Amino acid sequence: MHFTHLLLSFCSVASTMAAITPRQIPSKAKCLLDAGLGEAVLVRGDPQYAEREASYWSNSARLSPAAILRPRNTKEVALAVKALAAAKQPFAVRSGGHTNWAGSNNIAGGITIDLGFFNTTTYNAATETADIGPGSRWRDVYSELIKHKRAVAGGREGNVGVAGLLLGGGNTFFTARRGFACDNVVAYEVVLADGRIVTASKTSYPDLFVALKGGSNNFGIVTKFTMTAIPSDKVWGGMAFLPKDIAPQAVDAVVSFTNNVANDPDSNLVAIFTHMPDFKDIVVATLYANMAGVEKPAAYKEWLAFPEIMNTVKNTTIAEMAFEYNIPANLHDIWFTLSFKNDARILNKAVELHVKLVEDLKAFIPEQTFTTQCLFQPLPTVFGKNSVAAGGNIMGVERQKSNGVLFLATAMVQTPEQEKKAYPLVKTWVEEVKKFAATIDGGLQEWTYLNYADKSQNPLKSYGPENIRKLKATAAKYDPQGVFQKLVPGGFKVSNL
Repeated sequence: MHFTHLLLSFCSVASTMAAITPRQIPSKAKCLLDAGLGEAVLVRGDPQYAEREASYWSNSARLSPAAILRPRNTKEVALAVKALAAAKQPFAVRSGGHTNWAGSNNIAGGITIDLGFFNTTTYNAATETADIGPGSRWRDVYSELIKHKRAVAGGREGNVGVAGLLLGGGNTFFTARRGFACDNVVAYEVVLADGRIVTASKTSYPDLFVALKGGSNNFGIVTKFTMTAIPSDKVWGGMAFLPKDIAPQAVDAVVSFTNNVANDPDSNLVAIFTHMPDFKDIVVATLYANMAGVEKPAAYKEWLAFPEIMNTVKNTTIAEMAFEYNIPANLHDIWFTLSFKNDARILNKAVELHVKLVEDLKAFIPEQTFTTQCLFQPLPTVFGKNSVAAGGNIMGVERQKSNGVLFLATAMVQTPEQEKKAYPLVKTWVEEVKKFAATIDGGLQEWTYLNYADKSQNPLKSYGPENIRKLKATAAKYDPQGVFQKLVPGGFKVSNL
């Protein structure tokens, strides 16, 4: 009897061991087991694997990798990079997982390094800085910092991940005062291609420090960002929804606001001409945010005079705003971007072509379950000047000769089939706007914002010859074997310049 129980117990243990034997791990992940990282590996069939895939903001980015590695500390990231590089195993790096296009932060059939455990935010009162993990979402960063009446120059949409925004430059609520998000990073903890862990700052690895300010995932994996903390308590802001028939006046108001940003650097505007399923029509949505907490400042005089459908504008905090302003998730998403002169003729052309896009989408989505955005943000010359004053970045926005507008064109649909049909329509829309802008003197501006760009665009190329030279030199110096060029196919590559 006892022998029988012992035999059954032995069989049970043997069965359990068989379930976790390395033979059950995909061969592509064997190098991670050999590196001692087996406990951090997730494979298909694991509940946590499905949870991590489902946590991508966009359905377009869910690609079913052979395995997901969830390192728990920087040392494990370094071990993983060394192991994957030695095995010549393609991999992807994912922080918050907000970039929408397929292959940017995930890899079909390869290994995805998921930095989701790197999600803490720590405020340091002595240095007035915040240490922020790359896998954090901005809503969680702000929720921690508001306890200390502080913020950082980070994302405006709460669900966006930290690393992607910062490594792509990052437009923020503070850009008119402090430059882009990357201009507010004072140090990066980075795992290089050979597994070394270094800290890049103005005084340590200064060339790498500058290249990371807009150079994306070409140089290593950032495991910690140290950012300047900003005093922040109450702000005034929120969203307002306006009827579509005020579109021409709204365009004029965007142009006017953009030309006056330098006069009120605390006030922000995002203007979105959008088709929304809830309205079954186009409306004009606006995001207002005054970071000094001034209620109804003069910068919004034109906007506040427009008739409203509804609004959520109030005295609030940046943390609360980050929870309220979120783009819909779990859809198939198409994004394209341009920068052009702050000229009403170009904005009106984009708005006109957006109306045509909506009608084209209705032709094969008659139930109107899609969302579109014809989104305008001020891009005044003061932004680039602030970047230079902060020490400079790699994006070259300071070359801009006149006030501009940052244009984002999006479509969000329910199915892969709809995405396939909608993609060429959105692409054509943006190409037509680009063509029209080029007919106006100085109408087309060079800079392409990496965080909004489609995979067919080449934002790094827009940074200018000198910055391209710096990007190439930095990549060659810190990754001479081209690990982040050849084995990490996602993102925008220096090797494609």
